[in-house]
Amino acid sequence: MGKSHSKDRRARRSSQKSSQDGIVTMSGSKQLPPAHSDAVTCLAPVTPGLCLTGSSDKTVVLYDWTHGAVKRRWSAHTREVTKVAYSAGLDAAFSASRDKTVLMWKLSSIETNPIRAFRGHTMVVMGLTLNPDNTQVCTGSRDNSLRLWDVETGACLMENSVPRNLVTDICWVPGQQTVVQTGEDKVLKLWDARGLYVSCTFPQKQYIQTSCDVSRDGNYCITTSNGFGGQGCEATLWDVRAVKAVCEYRGHRETASACAFLPAVLSQPLVATASHDCTVRIWDQNTQDCLCVQTLPVSGPLTSLAGFEDASLCCSSFNTGVHLFHLDVTPEQKVNLIRKAQF
Repeated sequence: MGKSHSKDRRARRSSQKSSQDGIVTMSGSKQLPPAHSDAVTCLAPVTPGLCLTGSSDKTVVLYDWTHGAVKRRWSAHTREVTKVAYSAGLDAAFSASRDKTVLMWKLSSIETNPIRAFRGHTMVVMGLTLNPDNTQVCTGSRDNSLRLWDVETGACLMENSVPRNLVTDICWVPGQQTVVQTGEDKVLKLWDARGLYVSCTFPQKQYIQTSCDVSRDGNYCITTSNGFGGQGCEATLWDVRAVKAVCEYRGHRETASACAFLPAVLSQPLVATASHDCTVRIWDQNTQDCLCVQTLPVSGPLTSLAGFEDASLCCSSFNTGVHLFHLDVTPEQKVNLIRKAQF
């Protein structure tokens, strides 16, 4: 392991060039001060220029990539941070962890302690999402359960367990009382948040479903699959209303670990996926065409994606922090994913 990390560091140094302002240019992109000292495990968009990050170093960071600076760092978790979420209405960040807790942080405050703690799960918390009016937070865990919490008080409002339902990710459907959930049982589930019960399940996939995202209109969900050597490794588009699979996006060679519906930059809708094969792919949602691929050498497994309204896209990794891209469209409508910075 030591030799591998040494090779990674040498590869990174060989591609770096120093600039007068102290920022390093790396293969055409700026090397900004790093957000974390260990693997970056999760991301959440705030506004263009600001991103929430969580890490194996147990901290949560609000990072300003415009100025290359950590604006806030919170460090109350005792184990790896697994998920982060942002609420504009509450001016707050939320973080889930392997320490079985979810914490709430105030962005505009200089206070470094969490303002709320949500405790009750008995195993790692892997899912974290807020309802549309920011009054409730839903969490999912490897303890087979989903829990619904009151944001104001931190009280657990409801809890429900499903046998063998090891949760990997959850996402609240915009404008609805519905939560989508992926798990190690390979089944995508819809939960009715009014009573916190499974309202319907989708056809089972062949491999563990690792992540999920929901389109802004609430009509579609995308999930990613575990796999290796090109077996599995796909993303799947689901019709939420019809409760059926629409299509698959195939091309990754290892576990597809993250997915995101992207803000509109073309006439057709786009989705992004990231994988343990060190690549980020942009797909035409409707045609399934892979429009572009970016490979991140020595990054290790890619872990999370965050899309922004200005066509920025962040991707987190095990070995090389967070990579910032810009989604560019040529006059010929060709899509390019341009590396802008790394932190």
